[in-house]
Amino acid sequence: MKNQENQKNQNNQEVQENNSSKFNRMTSRMLQIKAETASNEEIKDRLLSGGRVTGTNMVVMVCAILIASVGLNTNSIPVIIGAMLVSPLMGSILAIAYGTVSADPDLTRLHSVGFAFQIIFSLIASTIYFILSPVKTPTHELLARTSPSFFDVIIASAGGIAGIVGQTNKEKANNIVPGVAIATALMPPLCTCGYAIANMNLRMLGGAAYLFLINAYFIYASACLFLSLLEIPRVRELTPAEWRRSKMKMVRNTIFVLLPCIVLAMTVGLK
Repeated sequence: MKNQENQKNQNNQEVQENNSSKFNRMTSRMLQIKAETASNEEIKDRLLSGGRVTGTNMVVMVCAILIASVGLNTNSIPVIIGAMLVSPLMGSILAIAYGTVSADPDLTRLHSVGFAFQIIFSLIASTIYFILSPVKTPTHELLARTSPSFFDVIIASAGGIAGIVGQTNKEKANNIVPGVAIATALMPPLCTCGYAIANMNLRMLGGAAYLFLINAYFIYASACLFLSLLEIPRVRELTPAEWRRSKMKMVRNTIFVLLPCIVLAMTVGLK
């Protein structure tokens, strides 16, 4: 009788260990991101081609600017969403992140210049549109892009991670990128800046520009973090001092970008 009881306990223990082993293997598969990641060459090709500023890219940019400007001007949410889907700005940010993590200053500089050109071009085009537009009253959708908060930081960070995961997956997750484009909303605040410039509204310009900065920076920062976890190969190995300076620079920039948001939150809290 005692032997049967011991055998039963042993069987139960084996079943528990087997279930525990299965659970651990399943958890490991779920958390093993690298196993589902594309090759380093493929990741590089995807991100750099997505951030390339070409004639086709700029035609798409003009379309996105016009769509976003009309949507903001007419208070049309579906039209604004259309502009977010068309906009190629996300590709430039991810390309800059790749250049940063791969320690390639020439690559980072090249795509940063391209991104700056896209921003300037967007501002000029949207400003011209709003100067010519007969509708001068700011709509709800325009005003909504002038009051950034910590929620925008969370959205941009999560969107940046989702976007880079989609771009680095073995089977390129094209269904992720449109959702990220809608969530992070890079084009609408940029076009709101154009409206503010056209109507000489400096307060609106400051709010919209800051919202764009939050979205762009935290997409970049979260993409850098994820690419670092993937151990993207560097052009050259950084010395301990260079690595320390790089980390401190990222921390400093993050604090600098967050500071106005913290001040705004404290001001609202005090009221």
